[in-house]
Amino acid sequence: MKKFALALSVLAAVSCTVQAQGDAEAGRQVASTTCLACHGMDGNSLVNLYPKLAGQHAGYLEKQLKEFKQGAMTGGKQGRNDPIMAGMVMTLTEQQMADVSAFYAEQKVSAGKTIDATTAAAGKKLYMSGDANRGITACVACHGVNGEGMNLAGYPALHGQHPEYLKSQLEKFRSGARANDMNGMMSGVAKPLSDDDIALLSDYISSLK
Repeated sequence: MKKFALALSVLAAVSCTVQAQGDAEAGRQVASTTCLACHGMDGNSLVNLYPKLAGQHAGYLEKQLKEFKQGAMTGGKQGRNDPIMAGMVMTLTEQQMADVSAFYAEQKVSAGKTIDATTAAAGKKLYMSGDANRGITACVACHGVNGEGMNLAGYPALHGQHPEYLKSQLEKFRSGARANDMNGMMSGVAKPLSDDDIALLSDYISSLK
């Protein structure tokens, strides 16, 4: 498992593109006019289906913004397709995307969901070890013990994220509705997950700090 995780990290790192240097203060201005309504000024959205952006790796945020724009420009054939985000990113330059990503990366993510001990134990087991009998890969290999992700490899931080948002994205990866993951890794990871698995992982990951 360790060798497999290392190989994935190297592969992902090679796949990452060179990105612009972001100016967090300039990004604050972009956030105040473009992102505030859905994601909050500090990146901690109040609507649980809109992701928290606070504390997310800047490189990952920038990649998503570029791919939302690509999705909008190709009618969803490439990149990441989202009708709401399409309208938000179309007027942003690549520098503005880098700036707003840098700004949100500097913010602190708020606490996620509080879960009971039984859910925590079951969620931790699946997150840390996966389930070899069902072909489920451990999440920890890419997203870290505390859901902190891996910045250089392009794996996002997940801790504290709204469980409803996590659930929706896992379902999209599983169905193929979202396919902008590097090398198709998340699509493969999500396919063997049951609805109960997704609900459990979403609650557990949200509780991580």
